[in-house]
Amino acid sequence: MPRLPRPSAPPLDRPALERLALRYVERFATTRARLTDYLKRKIRERGWEGEGADPAGIAERFAELGYIDDRAYGEAKANAMARRGLGARRVAGALHHAGVRGEDAEAIAPGIEERAVEAAIAFARRKRIGPFAAAIADRELREKHIGAMLRAGHAPALARRIAAMTPGDDPGDLYT
Repeated sequence: MPRLPRPSAPPLDRPALERLALRYVERFATTRARLTDYLKRKIRERGWEGEGADPAGIAERFAELGYIDDRAYGEAKANAMARRGLGARRVAGALHHAGVRGEDAEAIAPGIEERAVEAAIAFARRKRIGPFAAAIADRELREKHIGAMLRAGHAPALARRIAAMTPGDDPGDLYT
């Protein structure tokens, strides 16, 4: 039996757009920029009926009401990425992509830098690099390890220091 086409959803109006926004923020931690992008996409998909749409205005109002907090989102995202062992450059890029900018990004940046060594050690442990390796790495493998750490967003000097360590070395020496 042939499948009948789904009836298209009616065009959005302001109350429908606000309901979509509310459902989105109750399901996902988000930023103003991401909510705005989501609402713009929904308007493109379904169309608009009524006076001018204002997705950015809805996002701002939700931020004022406390439904959205870019700084809290950024801090949580930065902490989660640091626990996974991702470096400052990678974290900063992810936050920028999520729309955490300006004062919020500046407030989060020092915390990211403070956790740089801790995140690099976590990455090295997970990937068995340097002090966490089973055997001493030859030059080629050490360069691959450094490349992996650089792609994860770690500083080149820190990546080289960790990759140069021999298995069993104390990674606590990196804090000095």
